[in-house]
Amino acid sequence: MPVLIDRYQVFSPASLVSDFHFQPNALKLLTPPPVIIQLHAAQPLAEDSRSEFTLWFGPLPIRWRARHVRVSRDGGFTDVQERGPFHLWEHTHAWRADGPDSTEMVEIIQYRHRQGREGLLTRLLFSPPLLRLMFTHRRRTVQTACERQLRLLQISA
Repeated sequence: MPVLIDRYQVFSPASLVSDFHFQPNALKLLTPPPVIIQLHAAQPLAEDSRSEFTLWFGPLPIRWRARHVRVSRDGGFTDVQERGPFHLWEHTHAWRADGPDSTEMVEIIQYRHRQGREGLLTRLLFSPPLLRLMFTHRRRTVQTACERQLRLLQISA
């Protein structure tokens, strides 16, 4: 089963990294352009909460339902595809304090394409190079948002 891992530093406290991921619009912020996400239902992030959405790749819609497990404000969560284009998809978002204003972030995606023609679309749209681009967008988004929030807090203090 393919596994992709992205590990990076966010120069911001772990509490701000957690706040970023628990905000209601985090999924929209983390979806890389030119993909458009249409949320149908999104429960607040908690153990066994669910999100239903469509990812639009141009005119091509991909419907998805994910369940959140192993949810911890102090350490992260995993979203597991319940219904969607993959045979299996698990995306872990983990963070840990690495100092008062530094957080180590790790994202791990484990996935398995469907067999034959059913898996052709995911093999094209979620190839390892395109998943790496997604990681790059996510990394920059988390770093920028959390580090900006830390600067604002420091200015107002």
